[in-house]
Amino acid sequence: MIADIQLPASLKVGAGARFALPDMLSVLGAQRPFIIADPIMQELGVVDTFVAMLNEKQIPSAVFANVMPEPDDSSIVAAVESVKQHNADCLIALGGGSAIDSAKAIALLASHGGQMRDYKVPHVVTQQSIPIIAVPTTAGTGSECTRVTVISDSASHEKMLCMGPGLMPKAAIIDYELTLTVPFRVAADTGIDALTHAIEAWVSKKANPFSDQQAMSAMRLIAPNLLKACKTPEDHEAKEAVMLGATMAGIAFSNASVALVHGMSRPLGVHFHVPHGMSNAMLLPTVTQYSLEAAPQRYAACAQIMGLIDDSADIKACHEALMVFLNKLNQELGVPAMSEFGIDKVHYDSITALMAEQAIASGSPANNPLVPEKDALIALYQQAYR
Repeated sequence: MIADIQLPASLKVGAGARFALPDMLSVLGAQRPFIIADPIMQELGVVDTFVAMLNEKQIPSAVFANVMPEPDDSSIVAAVESVKQHNADCLIALGGGSAIDSAKAIALLASHGGQMRDYKVPHVVTQQSIPIIAVPTTAGTGSECTRVTVISDSASHEKMLCMGPGLMPKAAIIDYELTLTVPFRVAADTGIDALTHAIEAWVSKKANPFSDQQAMSAMRLIAPNLLKACKTPEDHEAKEAVMLGATMAGIAFSNASVALVHGMSRPLGVHFHVPHGMSNAMLLPTVTQYSLEAAPQRYAACAQIMGLIDDSADIKACHEALMVFLNKLNQELGVPAMSEFGIDKVHYDSITALMAEQAIASGSPANNPLVPEKDALIALYQQAYR
């Protein structure tokens, strides 16, 4: 099998890497950057800090700081028009996955027109758009290194998966210092998202030797450090490890695809507004238990790679260690049950068939070691609620 590997052309990694932004713009030949951010980045003064950094180098910039969580196509219309009016030649995506995913969609529509539904899978986005410099401020989504964006359809409420080399950021800045003030809940949800990326890339039917190396490194970095990074945010070593692991997990799944957890997670986000990482966490133990039998050695290796059990342990013991870890991780990080989050059971039951159809349509479940039919998916949704 030939693996088609896609990566940003340039990565700046480490404490203080954010200060390399002006030089990065110079290398790209960009003179009219446009910052895409969420309101929190604006409120915290991060956007102003970046604008000031650019002003010091006589680089004028414009800002759209109204990215919504779990973005839909209607939320980016104003930004697309602003980017066109500014005649922007580069987008700086500043924030979490929502900001980076939004920037990818904005660049695509500003460059080529149309609507986001025109670009959803099975369409492959090959068109090159306005270059993006991704600057993640959370350690989780890995969107800074993926050829993927997820944007909801405001009319159908479908969470549209869009993929292709045209969506890969041109460059990324991986500076863990930007995550030091992230609230506990955001750090926990995005961290579990990153761990899910690594696990799913590892067990995906599209896994390859390159993605395997990234997934293994990500699991080794994230698993022993996630609790520390969330509970003791002043622990720079833990924060740096999870940030680097999240980027590696992004590279892994971008080149191997995610699987059933993400396929089931997206409809939860659309219909019940569950944050993406949290919905992954709600599903990860149930889906992992369901999938163990189809890739026993791969899942056993997960436990060993994460350092949960000795390499000499048998497969059954490895599986038990993995399941104990995933369930304990959710408990330690306060991941709520669906009922605790406020998901009404009657409403949930009424749309599980629709969610199952939407999950299958995304294509991700087909990458899972054990591929469920619609009825099995409905049963998994019911099990996950309990």
